Amino acid sequence: MNRNETFVSMWPVEIAELTRSADDRYRRGDYAGAANEYRAAIVFAEECGAAGTLQFSALLNNFGVVCKCTGAFDESERAYRRALAIVDQELGPDDPEVATLYHNLGGLEHSRGRHAAGEPFARRSVEIREKALGPDHPQVAVDLAALAPLLDGQGKFEESERMYRRALAIFERAYGSDHYEVGVNLGNLAALKQAQGKLAEAEPLYRRALQIKERHLGASHPSLATTLNNMAVLADLRGEWSAARALFERALSILEPEVSPAHPNLLACRAGYERACRKVVAGAPTLQTAPEPSFLVR
Repeated sequence: MNRNETFVSMWPVEIAELTRSADDRYRRGDYAGAANEYRAAIVFAEECGAAGTLQFSALLNNFGVVCKCTGAFDESERAYRRALAIVDQELGPDDPEVATLYHNLGGLEHSRGRHAAGEPFARRSVEIREKALGPDHPQVAVDLAALAPLLDGQGKFEESERMYRRALAIFERAYGSDHYEVGVNLGNLAALKQAQGKLAEAEPLYRRALQIKERHLGASHPSLATTLNNMAVLADLRGEWSAARALFERALSILEPEVSPAHPNLLACRAGYERACRKVVAGAPTLQTAPEPSFLVR
């Protein structure tokens, strides 16, 4: 979300102000507010004849990111693809900025639950970035961390774990063990362990991930809801229904003001909360045809 800041001084003042404000809203977790301001900035830019520029592609990319966060997936895809066409034409198909758009398209397909569709985008982003920056660059680790959950979602657990652990090693070498990206990947590795039924291995990874995220983001940022939901699923699987209910409830309190009512993460979290409530009342597990899914972040 920082490429706009590189170009912001080159925009007309109305666009620059909207962009700065939208960037700030995104960092604070106000995704709906950020989307509205990015959308207004896009309209201004089009009216100024700036469509087709790299500045405009950065604006489209950031708009796509916040649309994905709110659950406006189709709008996100249109923005990403429009930005990709501009960057590909202006910089060529092997530029790292092209990798950024492929990375984001892969992440979007993960959010939609279309893991096989997202895998080629994520692999292409890794390929471009490794060629441009080398295999141990932190940005390559970001791409590896985006590929891993797409593999996880297809049951490719061994390759997924290799990607997570490689990404973690790069992040820890570059930034230290308390960096935000370390927290994100610990949480995703925990969810992978949970999907394999390795609950005892998953729990300490989740707790460390949550501690790191809270230190960086505070107690109510939307990114925390992912880890809280997954910890609730783990508690449910272990028969700790009161703990599960409390974790689901906290995740819901974070998600509900920020995402659309139909967002799959919100729906999964609410279903888990309602089931945990029934179990607490009944004092025993309720009939369940399928496990509650964990959801991951890049």
